[in-house]
Amino acid sequence: MDLIEAPWLVARRDDGGEDSVGLRALLLNAHRYTDLEVELPTQKPAILRQVLLPVVVDALGFPETPEEWAEHFHAPDGFTGQAAERLTEYLDEHRDRFGLFDPVDPFAQVGGLRTGKDETRNSALIVATAASGNNVPFWSARTDGQAPRLSPGRAAHWLLHTHCWDPGAIKTGAFGDPRARAGKVMGNPTGPLGALGLVLPMGRTLYESLWLNVPFGVTRLAGDLPQWRRRDREGPVEETRSTATPGWDSRPPRGPLDAWTWQARRIRLVPETAPQDADGDGEPEVNRVVVAAGDRLRLQPDHEFHTAWTVDSQTVHRKRLAKDPDALQIRPRRHRAGRAAWRGLDALLAVEGSTWQQDATEVDQGFHTAQILVKLAEAGAELPPDYPLRLELTGIAYNSKFSAIEDTFHDELPLPVAALRRDGLVRAALIGAVAQAERLADAVNRLVADLRRAAGARPVPGGEWQHPGESLLHALDPVVRLLLRLLRTSDEDFDRVDELLRAWEEKAGRETWKVAEHLLAQSPPGLFQGSVLVQGGKTRTYRLSTAERTFRDTLDDTLWRRANRRKGRGNALSSVVQGQPLGPPGQEFRAEQPDGSRQGSHQGSPGGKPDAGPGGRPGTEPHGKPDAGPGGRSATAPDGEGAA
Repeated sequence: MDLIEAPWLVARRDDGGEDSVGLRALLLNAHRYTDLEVELPTQKPAILRQVLLPVVVDALGFPETPEEWAEHFHAPDGFTGQAAERLTEYLDEHRDRFGLFDPVDPFAQVGGLRTGKDETRNSALIVATAASGNNVPFWSARTDGQAPRLSPGRAAHWLLHTHCWDPGAIKTGAFGDPRARAGKVMGNPTGPLGALGLVLPMGRTLYESLWLNVPFGVTRLAGDLPQWRRRDREGPVEETRSTATPGWDSRPPRGPLDAWTWQARRIRLVPETAPQDADGDGEPEVNRVVVAAGDRLRLQPDHEFHTAWTVDSQTVHRKRLAKDPDALQIRPRRHRAGRAAWRGLDALLAVEGSTWQQDATEVDQGFHTAQILVKLAEAGAELPPDYPLRLELTGIAYNSKFSAIEDTFHDELPLPVAALRRDGLVRAALIGAVAQAERLADAVNRLVADLRRAAGARPVPGGEWQHPGESLLHALDPVVRLLLRLLRTSDEDFDRVDELLRAWEEKAGRETWKVAEHLLAQSPPGLFQGSVLVQGGKTRTYRLSTAERTFRDTLDDTLWRRANRRKGRGNALSSVVQGQPLGPPGQEFRAEQPDGSRQGSHQGSPGGKPDAGPGGRPGTEPHGKPDAGPGGRSATAPDGEGAA
């Protein structure tokens, strides 16, 4: 199977349809496709990094300047003229290296790879979603003994995926591997992407997405070659860096192309001829494989552009150096499964030179954003301010021994181009909104803790149950994403940004009170009286009223624009958008006027109805003080708080 011509890639068209194409057709028509279609989100970065990006860069080179990068990026017809000719010549020159089942030199494999006992394994070994050994998903329709029959296209996808994400620990020792002991190789790390929190900027078309992930101004070092140009079958692997033999090495990459096409495993697909179909044709299928230990990557930040980084504090770094003299102070910042990507915007927007970049101190860690975002920030003037840039964040969570996949992470964020500007207004607005969301979640959790103390119980330790604060963050998720989309059109306009932030605070306040109202409404009568607790030799009385008052104060401190409006100290809507919904139809933010009347309601909220306070009774006292219920509990939430 010739991967250059055979249809093994699935591309999505503008009209939503799909085309199955080969590598050449995909690249030369990349401007006509919006994205790749894959079986699992983690396959997309594997295809991009293992094949598409290195082919483009090896054929055309890295752009030297932002202006040269922009010429490629803004080409209306994609790869045309000289660029198309160079790509075509490159693919023709290396065609013999792209045969998936070549008996001598198969693509991204080792020809004739075998174990000492000539054993092969079930093809489920390379399929991350299939039951295999320790990796047995719940409710799987297959058992470990049922091998998935992979078409050549699917086999190619999972082959690349294995090189990037394969679990670590013990691997088969291939025949001819001088480091194998008793047919095994111990201590294997995961595939190189398994150690990263991958960040891929994506554009309107596949062509634009390719160039968004190609950095400019990169000096190409000698030996920085894709794996298909390092296929010597003779000589020690430490010198040849060949990926065509059972031997492997542990080393840093020579550059981005070396890192992108890293061969973390030695693999051989074992094709079998499938039963003939009605037309009499039977294409090969893969249901047996050989997977052995491969190259071990010593990660170098200079050559890895697609992950954010955590900078260890000096104290932590000294401890790590005591265990490993080669330990770096900077390490990849991995994504957390179950956590929305926007909650890490402070790290993603820590572009070099900005006030948001934090350097590590003696006791505090710091972070740096992905270098590909730094490059886009430097080329910011070459991108339209309303360009629909989005970030795809991908990662995998393994078990404690890194021997099996436990979960995958995939999220997409719309990102305003202006957010990449150093010390920009949009950047500050976004990071401020995210910080407000986290503070609101903390306030809800503290409310729960105070209510438990009022009942005479101890607060539940963090992590032992699903805190209501997490429920609030889940409710705020679509609101934050809408804010991200709307800020694309702000173009650093102060009035527009301020208007969107005030609308965000109104919606965030209502969502927060929905959660708080549920907690307060379920409070038993005994909480009015409260309880006395002794902490650190000091006596303190906890009541429902004090818990609610503390919560209200925190809410006002956090959403200060909203608090000023409620107290009559802030403007309502600027003349720019007064009386108009903020956003496209069906995605509106609606703000309130100082008197509490609304310009409209957000989709899904009760339109035009006054907000109800705890207990469902609308109304406030003339000076904004809540009506007092039994035991000092406020019966209503002032001016919109407690919306159901």
